[in-house]
This record gives sequence, C-alpha cells and structure tokens, in this order.
Amino acid sequence: MSLENLVEQLKSQAAMNAPLGYRVVFDLGDDGAILWDGTGTPAEIAPVDGTAPEADTTLRFGLDDLGKLLEGNLDPTLAYMTGKLKIEGSMGVAMKLAAMLGD
Repeated sequence: MSLENLVEQLKSQAAMNAPLGYRVVFDLGDDGAILWDGTGTPAEIAPVDGTAPEADTTLRFGLDDLGKLLEGNLDPTLAYMTGKLKIEGSMGVAMKLAAMLGD
C-alpha cells in the first residue's frame, strides 16, 4: 500500500464522520507522514513535506500496519499493546480517532 492510497482512505473515513476537532500526525517512519487536520470542515488530510507540523497527537506506525488498520485487519488496541502503534500526545484524541476509523 502506498502513502497516497492511505491518504485517500483517511479522507474517505473523515468524510463519513463528524469533525475530529484536532490535528493528528501519522508518522510512518522512512515512508513519510500524513497530517489529519480535523480542526476545520472538511478535514484536511495530506502527506507531510519536510518537518512534521505541530499536532495534538502523533501516531507512529509502519506503513503496512496503518494499511491493515484502515482495512479492518488490525485492531488499534492490539496494535498499541503489541508495540505496532506508538502514541505521543493525547490518548483521548487517539481513542476518538480509533472509534472513527472503526466505522
């Protein structure tokens, strides 16, 4: 799965939910990063060029693990408990986002 495909999947999920109200960075290591700016309507979701912007929460994944999560093949709680997902910042924002992506 490519970074562009993940961005499109996140945009699709965002369109089906109420505004998140926060800024979240999906840090995919060497594969790049994606910013979900849910402070406006509609949410702005795009790859990050250069330095990661300021965010309420940063989620660190592997590219494949984020793809599995978006496809419903990886539970976010299990990913966190097994170390496939690392969270920096607000755990509440991460939980709200997990609920949105689970729809």
